[in-house]
Amino acid sequence: MTVRFRIEVVALDTTEGRVEYQFTSDLTVLAGPTGVGKTTLLELIKFGFGVKATLAPVAVEHIESVTLEIRIGDERLRLVRSLDSAKRKKVRVTDLITQERLQDHDAGEKQPALNTLLMRCLGLPDDMLAAAGGTSTRAGARITFADILTYLYIPQSQINRDIAHSQESYREPKRKAVFELLFGLTNSEILTLRSTMSKLKGEIDTADTEHNTVVKFLRDSGTSSREEAELALERAQVAQSEAQNQLVVLRESIDPVSDRETQTLRDLLAEAERGLADTRSADVDLSRRRVQYNAERRRVQGDLDRLGRMQEAGQRLADIEFTVCPRCMQSLRQRTVPADACRLCLQDDPVSADQSQDQYEIRQLTEQLSEMDEQINALVDQQEAVVRAITERERLIAHLTATLDQRTTQRVTPRLQAFSDASQQAATAKAEQEHWETTLRQWDVVADLQATTDALRTKRDNTGRELDRARQEMQQRREDILEEISEEFDSTVRAIGIPGVLTASVDSEKYLPVLNGKVFSKDNQLAGGTTTATQVAYWCSLLTVAMRHPETAYPAFLLIDSPQLALNAEVNLTAAMYRRLTTQVGVLPGRLQIIVADNELPDDYRNSYAEIDFDYTHPTISTIDHPGPAQVTLIHGDASDA
Repeated sequence: MTVRFRIEVVALDTTEGRVEYQFTSDLTVLAGPTGVGKTTLLELIKFGFGVKATLAPVAVEHIESVTLEIRIGDERLRLVRSLDSAKRKKVRVTDLITQERLQDHDAGEKQPALNTLLMRCLGLPDDMLAAAGGTSTRAGARITFADILTYLYIPQSQINRDIAHSQESYREPKRKAVFELLFGLTNSEILTLRSTMSKLKGEIDTADTEHNTVVKFLRDSGTSSREEAELALERAQVAQSEAQNQLVVLRESIDPVSDRETQTLRDLLAEAERGLADTRSADVDLSRRRVQYNAERRRVQGDLDRLGRMQEAGQRLADIEFTVCPRCMQSLRQRTVPADACRLCLQDDPVSADQSQDQYEIRQLTEQLSEMDEQINALVDQQEAVVRAITERERLIAHLTATLDQRTTQRVTPRLQAFSDASQQAATAKAEQEHWETTLRQWDVVADLQATTDALRTKRDNTGRELDRARQEMQQRREDILEEISEEFDSTVRAIGIPGVLTASVDSEKYLPVLNGKVFSKDNQLAGGTTTATQVAYWCSLLTVAMRHPETAYPAFLLIDSPQLALNAEVNLTAAMYRRLTTQVGVLPGRLQIIVADNELPDDYRNSYAEIDFDYTHPTISTIDHPGPAQVTLIHGDASDA
């Protein structure tokens, strides 16, 4: 009998303390004027389930975390989610049956994911996709707990205009898939087959496009068929074979000139070319050695110049008589200086410096320079001789080459021309052969693409038959359930007494209310509170039918935000609506939970449900002082993400 789904405790840890609400009754009404935080509390409940929610500024600024104690199926869980932007991705989970702290779950898609846990508790896989069908080629969007929640939570922003985001066309496939899933009108097998069908459509379209592109290319190349390409390839192969045979004949007919003088000339030419190569190598080596000697000579000359500058500096400094210290600038005239001592450092003052060591170094460096000059001059002479040898060998090679050309031109040139023509024909035939081989490979690609397309079409047809079979198995149940929902909705609309509605049913394709023969849409809605009453009647009808069938996965839970906001003075309609909600939870006590946030309530039904009252002195987040009605920023219709 549907899936048990109850919120037992909602706790808010704020900067000023903890606020906690317990929901022990089947029907609980959160009553209070606009602006006391009812919608904020419901959005925080939504946030606690790991879903994106609209968070009021007071929640972001003053609430640290949301705690939900819930019962889903056979599980009792405590979910704690922080509002801190750096921590909200993780949800702390505790098993209240075993009192075991479970691994933290991710509010997104990383495993372990809270979505996977909640879907498993509902008895649903977390990998189902909702394909759009029709001409769509997408596999479909993943069905998550957030999509299930659209059938459990009717926010104030939608209650007067929308049903489970039915006005948003891109959500339509998932809305319908969730409806079918919750009522057992589809299953994971059918959803997988739908997704596979959509993907196959896309793959077939891609394969067709590639096939047509290649065929067009081949048509543009002047090849009308594979047979023509094969004949052209055969002609190119024959042409290449004939050219190769002609080349063999020409090679045999072109005998080299082999008289003794010509052979001698060739030997001399080869020897001259080898000598030229050796001579040029020697020239390069001599140039490198000259560069090295010149660099070494510059280094030695630099050392010799340095010694000369040092001697000159010593001689210049020896004539300077210091009267003050060059470091501290104190006078040196007032102190006693021993005879034959330096006035500055008071050490022995030699009459003349010992320059024997310097003279030795200068002599050694000078001798090195002389030897290097001799070496460099010798290298210059050698290189000049090598350059002369290179010039002589080049003239010899030119003379030998001209002589050989003169002896061989008249005997070899005609045959060489024929050989060149035959080679050109062979190359042309080979290129043409490669072209047609490439074209045939393209035709092979066409055949492969055609085979792939045929295989995809076969797979699509097989998948379609499986899908039709699975749908056929569900067809009778589908007809029965939809007819029962339609009848229940009509009965509920009449019981509530919605004004202006003469006929009411539920569309068998879109699963939306049909009022006076027109499907509910943004262009076809009744005025004001009538749409709100239609919403309540619709959701109550779905719950009623779901609870009659124990095999459905529909959670026995409903969370409604401010249904009276659009009803205004429709007292009778409000009373009828609450009468319906009271009757709904009274049929099977303990099985269904409904939580309603609303303004003023009908007096006749105050004893039929639990009521938590709020006002500006005691708002929903009671630990935070309310700023007053004029300072409240309403979050109705916002779309901020959690």
